[in-house]
Amino acid sequence: MSNKTYAGIPEQYAKSETSKIVLIPVPYDGTSTWQKGANKGPEAFLHASENMEIYDIETDSEVYKNGIFLADSIEENSSPETMVDAVHKTAKSYINKNKFVTLIGGEHSVSIGSIRAFNECFNNLTVLQIDAHADLRKEYEGSNCNHACAVYEASQNTNLVQVGIRSMDKIEKTVMDLDKVFFANDILTDDYWMENAIDLMTDNVFITFDLDALDPSIMPSTGTPEPGGLLWYETLDFLKKVFEEKNVVGFDIMELCPNEKDKSSDFLAAKLYYKMLSYKFNNQDDEDDFDNNSLSKSINKKSKFEEDDFEE
Repeated sequence: MSNKTYAGIPEQYAKSETSKIVLIPVPYDGTSTWQKGANKGPEAFLHASENMEIYDIETDSEVYKNGIFLADSIEENSSPETMVDAVHKTAKSYINKNKFVTLIGGEHSVSIGSIRAFNECFNNLTVLQIDAHADLRKEYEGSNCNHACAVYEASQNTNLVQVGIRSMDKIEKTVMDLDKVFFANDILTDDYWMENAIDLMTDNVFITFDLDALDPSIMPSTGTPEPGGLLWYETLDFLKKVFEEKNVVGFDIMELCPNEKDKSSDFLAAKLYYKMLSYKFNNQDDEDDFDNNSLSKSINKKSKFEEDDFEE
């Protein structure tokens, strides 16, 4: 990736040593089965971010002043398994430095590695999957690191809560915990689905956001668009509640499949990422009080690791 800093922010806010936030691009598209192009998602996202206003009206904040370090992209693509291993190792190394770790993909198989890293570092983790597809296959096309398997491991090892689901294979129902699934058609008529979903979450939450959770009318540029998805303001309303009521320890955004003729989806992904950061850091001290050594421990609370375990 040629981008020097995330969103073109001043270098003083983009240093690895002092930034609270790390953004890891993963341009991987090795197992997608319909529209290819998710490997171009991170670059399109970063380009759109450079053209985005970085003052957030709703929170009256400029979250970039907490520091956002744009890490080197993970280019491993020799196999789905080696890619997942690389994501796992890289994400965990930054978590162990007390960074708020975020990732942009890339297809959803990338999340297998990021979820694995967060689950190893945080106690009693909830994975909040916002997605059109269940992604609960144990194996698909000869690999358990396929995009169709994105949250199978999470279903076995974490508290998985699924929101927006409206497409799945019948076999996935044998794995799915129906009490923790909020299908898109049920959301339409349930005024309390947000509160009910949050009630199912533990304190520590990792969010994996597949952009096809959103309706194709606002997010057409994704690998497998599905009709009947979430809309912009209801999505933000839900995310804001989650960030307010839970300790979100990190998140990823996956499956941007850019279209050269329509940049609106790229821009939506960029705005969504910045919104999520703004919700996370809205009530925290700004850059005038920023001391990475003293404040970083307040970002990711209740972690499994101790200072002696940090990787340098």
